[in-house]
Amino acid sequence: MNQDHAVHIAVDPKELHTVRDWVRFYVTEMRRGNVFFGHGSSNAFDEAIYMVQSALHLPIGDLSPFWDARVTAQESSRLLRFITQRVIDRKPASYITGEAWLQGHSFKVDERVIIPRSFIAEMLADQFTPWVNAPEMPFDILDMCTGSGCLAILAAHVFENAEVDAVDLSEDALVLARENIALHDLKQRVHTVKSDLFSNLNGKQYDFILTNPPYVNEASMKKLPPEYLHEPRMALAGGDSGMDLIQEILTQAPKHLKDGGFLVVELGNEKLHFEAAFPHLNPIWLETSAGDEQVFLLNKEDLV
Repeated sequence: MNQDHAVHIAVDPKELHTVRDWVRFYVTEMRRGNVFFGHGSSNAFDEAIYMVQSALHLPIGDLSPFWDARVTAQESSRLLRFITQRVIDRKPASYITGEAWLQGHSFKVDERVIIPRSFIAEMLADQFTPWVNAPEMPFDILDMCTGSGCLAILAAHVFENAEVDAVDLSEDALVLARENIALHDLKQRVHTVKSDLFSNLNGKQYDFILTNPPYVNEASMKKLPPEYLHEPRMALAGGDSGMDLIQEILTQAPKHLKDGGFLVVELGNEKLHFEAAFPHLNPIWLETSAGDEQVFLLNKEDLV
């Protein structure tokens, strides 16, 4: 730990009396510490509110009823520990709180998995209109590289008659995914499978496949902010161009899609590398809150 920084962040908790005081202190320390926001919040104020709510076991949402509530000595100790981990250790907020939110749903997270933040969740909220015309139909859905299981779980919530396979190579990730599946009461419809991509699926076919695979190119991996270094490298690194796993998924997916099925892939900021690697493909780029270069869709016939 940087001793100068440790002294800098040190504070007498007795000087911070209320929730308002602690939120202000969090904002100041995160701004002065130049922390990176990329795991759910986009600014110090929103993240400060979330972390203070979590540390004090307050409901996530409107903090206004609690602004002037006084904080106990035990709560102050926990609040100081949270902000120290965030600013000194540069740990993402969700690893500190043990929880991440996506599309209004809470997921348990820790350093076995990357923090849920996929833009595919936005497509799921819209039930993949217009590519899915009858969301009430039974579907077989595959979430490849499931991590925490968040996309598989969201798919099961949105498509209430679907059976969903959540696939990952990491047994540690699958243990956590199963915990999340149980928390969402979806053990009857969401099934984890340990598999190196499609190898253990025994030729099973799906109506559609979702994947947020490792896609960060090696040059970008070396430049990631410290917050990302807490996440499993195998869930981020996609090889020299970021296309290593995407290449395999595009090659194997057609055999695992039913006729009329489609594949949805998230690739972050790797569109140029994708187009260089697959100039023969003409994907449909889907609009997200970050623009239309993060997620693409390919129909089975286009892949074939």
